[in-house]
Amino acid sequence: MAAVSAPPYMKPLHPVHAILLAFPFPLFLAALIGDFAYWQTFHIQWANFSSWLIAGGLVGGGLAMLWALVGLFRYRGSGSSRPLIYFIVLLVMWVLGLINAFVHARDAWAVMPEGLYLSTVTTLLALVASMIGYSGFRSREAV
Repeated sequence: MAAVSAPPYMKPLHPVHAILLAFPFPLFLAALIGDFAYWQTFHIQWANFSSWLIAGGLVGGGLAMLWALVGLFRYRGSGSSRPLIYFIVLLVMWVLGLINAFVHARDAWAVMPEGLYLSTVTTLLALVASMIGYSGFRSREAV
């Protein structure tokens, strides 16, 4: 009889963590779209929309980052660096999002071009964090 080994399974995110992780990417993406609209039209309300969207992305991203920190300690002995990379990406996304919020708090005419650059980088980091988070973590290998 041949020994059959099952492939390692991926542990999905906790449903609450998945809900929290669903907020940063669309909110930062909408802020990026608002920054593009402001860059094209210079209507101040677009900068205001972006400021509020960034604030929402920071709240959702901060809660997801706290949940990832708890998960980092839970999977500490697994030998995988994936939870650490996930947490670091969320942390860098949140810090750059906070800097972006500070840039957007300035006078609307002073937001460009730094706000657009920071919104782009923050959106890309939110996308990477979502891809890492939703792809699951390798929890153990079958023998």
